[in-house]
Amino acid sequence: MSPAKQFTSTAQNYRMPAEWEKHEATWLSWPHEKTDWPGKFAPIPWVYAEIVRHLSRVERVRILVQGGAEEKAARKMLKMEGADLAAVEFFRVPTDRGWIRDFGPMFVRGGRGELAATHWLFNAWAKYDNGKRDAAAVTRLARQWKAWKIPVVQPKFRGKRVVLEGGGIEVNGRGTLMTTEEWLLSPVQVRNPGYSRSDYEQIFRENFGAKHVLWLGRGIAGDDTHGHVDDLARFTSPTTIVTAVENNKSDANYEPLQENLARLREMRDQDGQPFRVVRLPLPAPVWFDGQRLPASYSNFYIANGLILVPTFNDPNDRVALNILAELFPDRWVVGIAAQDLVLGLGTLHCMTQQQPARG
Repeated sequence: MSPAKQFTSTAQNYRMPAEWEKHEATWLSWPHEKTDWPGKFAPIPWVYAEIVRHLSRVERVRILVQGGAEEKAARKMLKMEGADLAAVEFFRVPTDRGWIRDFGPMFVRGGRGELAATHWLFNAWAKYDNGKRDAAAVTRLARQWKAWKIPVVQPKFRGKRVVLEGGGIEVNGRGTLMTTEEWLLSPVQVRNPGYSRSDYEQIFRENFGAKHVLWLGRGIAGDDTHGHVDDLARFTSPTTIVTAVENNKSDANYEPLQENLARLREMRDQDGQPFRVVRLPLPAPVWFDGQRLPASYSNFYIANGLILVPTFNDPNDRVALNILAELFPDRWVVGIAAQDLVLGLGTLHCMTQQQPARG
């Protein structure tokens, strides 16, 4: 049977688990596109290797590679870095970039604990021409998921498949989803022409079990995706949201982040209860060759017993790590130097995708 024949058209009756729920694995795509880090690519695979070292101690790590040569090189680096190679699996699936959060599967769980992998269309953030291999990655992996008894779902709306990226949504696992107007409703970098707010809310309800949607406004300065929520605000529990703030009134982030903070303070969860809203600072602006980069502590990743947090050699690194340590008292909070990584216009959450445990 070809992989395409196992696709179904809807994920109704499934829900997307919160990121802090138990994982079976974390998926990554090994970095190889040197133009994403112009002049600074050399340290990037080592940053990935450090991340895998931490993750491999708490869960399985599944890594996409271009082929045998890249797998061999990655294995060597991971061994040198001290990763637990027994917990690492490689899949030879060619990609264009390493940001698997956006082109990879988004896993959902059914009422009996069964998993499905939702496969959304990917159009390279409605900005780049070279995204065809990324867009085909889930199709290439479908046979493997079939062997694991994980069906691949191709969500549709009004008979058409939908463009969606994982970095643009955030869920609390209880029926509330958070996203931004800039990403989905702006006339810039349009993913699905003609779709309205209510259209997206129906899509989220049918495919993620999200009966309640929180709409923030704009994302942070330098965000190449045009408004992904994972650089902006994150759930840290079903009732707590941590949100980026900028205290410098002359900074481009000040006004939009103050607006988002005000919105969050008025918002309610799926049961009509207010959220606890926690402010998370930003580092000082990070620039490279005249370009502002999307440096944000909100781009952290939650793994089993572990939180990986991007740091930027900034005094606010300590503040952000302490805030997240208080919010996740049962997990180790580990800073990962992201000063070079962010030149690729993403950091830790962008490069990871969780596969929830069954049951």
